[in-house]
Amino acid sequence: MLTGHCLCGTVKFEYQGPLGPISLCHCSQCRRAQGNAFSASAPVQKVHFQVTSGEEQIREFESRPGKYRAFCVNCGSPLYSRVDAIPGILRLRVGVIDGPLGKGPAAHIYVGSKSDWFPITDDIPQYDKTERTNDPH
Repeated sequence: MLTGHCLCGTVKFEYQGPLGPISLCHCSQCRRAQGNAFSASAPVQKVHFQVTSGEEQIREFESRPGKYRAFCVNCGSPLYSRVDAIPGILRLRVGVIDGPLGKGPAAHIYVGSKSDWFPITDDIPQYDKTERTNDPH
């Protein structure tokens, strides 16, 4: 089981399922939402994800039609994103997970729109868009 929380600790969650591959997304929306060169997230099954406290402090912003980014209204911590096209999956921001994950990133995605100020210097696979052509990101 994985646990996690936002920066202020108001929103807490548990996840009792497999953590999908971690992607480092370099698209302009993720950079703006994270305030960083990329976001680090992994797909999780919504049915196994449970907010254990602070659910009333979670807000969702529709960043494009059908895509929602969830965050804590108290501290602003990004928590997950979801898309209407894949209702059973959340993309959990791995930075809010407590403890070690036991794995590292699997891919850099949307490097076709990455920032010019952050060079990618590792050997992790890179994709102009995503590793899957049908991913609605």
